Amino acid sequence: MKTLSFAWRYLWSRPLGAALNVLLLSLGLASITFLLLVGYQVSRAFDRDLAGIDVVVGAKGSPMQLILSGVLHLDVPPGNVPLKAVQALAQNPLVASVIPISLGDNLQGFRIVGTSHTYISHYGATLAQGRLWDAPLQVVVGATAAKTLGLAMGNTFAGAHGLGAGGHAHGDSLYTVVGILAPSGSVLDRLILTDTASVWTVHADHAVHAAHDDHDKGDDGDAEDQPVADDAREITLALISYKTPLAAMSFPRYVNSQTEMQAAAPAVEISRLLNMLGLGTEVLRAFAGVLLLTAALSVFIALWSAVRERRGDLALLRMLGAPPSKVAALLLCEALWLGLLSAVAGLALGQAFAAMLAWALQLDHSLLIGGMVWPAALWLVPAMAVVVSLGAALLPAWGAYRVSVLELLQSR
Repeated sequence: MKTLSFAWRYLWSRPLGAALNVLLLSLGLASITFLLLVGYQVSRAFDRDLAGIDVVVGAKGSPMQLILSGVLHLDVPPGNVPLKAVQALAQNPLVASVIPISLGDNLQGFRIVGTSHTYISHYGATLAQGRLWDAPLQVVVGATAAKTLGLAMGNTFAGAHGLGAGGHAHGDSLYTVVGILAPSGSVLDRLILTDTASVWTVHADHAVHAAHDDHDKGDDGDAEDQPVADDAREITLALISYKTPLAAMSFPRYVNSQTEMQAAAPAVEISRLLNMLGLGTEVLRAFAGVLLLTAALSVFIALWSAVRERRGDLALLRMLGAPPSKVAALLLCEALWLGLLSAVAGLALGQAFAAMLAWALQLDHSLLIGGMVWPAALWLVPAMAVVVSLGAALLPAWGAYRVSVLELLQSR
């Protein structure tokens, strides 16, 4: 304990140098902490939201766009597909379940999703209040959406056209909140869920009013302005689970070649996305490595200079009976203090950077990044801090260990 106390005093006997070393180490460790946190939370979000979904079927276009829009709700969908075609897929012997997804409206940026009760049970979500919908224009609100929007049981609201805030409001079709989900940590937390028929009802009413407006202006309108017939209903996409893993070999090929739709495998597309993002991650990791090497060099120079400046103190310690190992331990403890202080500061800064990213990009409404989490990999940060600081102190400590009392006194 005395050695640790002496080392602490020695460390802050040069406050500017100590603060600089702590800052350099902290910045490198904060960069690594930030990368670990973001990587962990993004991977967790992907694994959580893609779990149990073997393939996504939707309109022809970009497969990755289909995954991002239909599963993670981060993009706009490529288009709609006929309901009849999706119902035909549900009869396929390889298909275990089909979850319909209909998009098109939002409330202040939170998507209103037409779907079935299976969508909620798929993620194991439970109700905190109320019940599930049993009629069109009734909604169940995710925990994050309800908290942010201030929605409560019995509230009514009008959805806005489009998937982003600022669209035209469907003021003639009001939704009623009949349930609020408990936090599940899944994509459902940031969605407003309703029956698929609600989406058709809202847009059919919109088409009728548009047709009436055209008629009042002397325009009878065309067929596209009329309410959609039941046999021409469309949905945005479908989330499909297989009965057997072997279906992955033939089902997507069947959809892509025998229908007007496309099938996208979430695992494949997310792997492609992570590979595309890998280059930027490697650059940031290399930058963090450079900061750590610079910090290690700074610590080495500071401790080496400390040995030369404190030769009188070291001589006094040796004359008072301190063995060479005690003198070397004093320098190692000083480096250990540097590592521990830097680890605490680096972890705090890394968490703060992740929270700032979530706030700046509103990622708490998408991938739920920014919360205080501690993945197992984060223990690497304090371990690296200790290894770097002690590694930089080894040579100065060895030099202090080998210097004799006579040499120390002669240098005075």
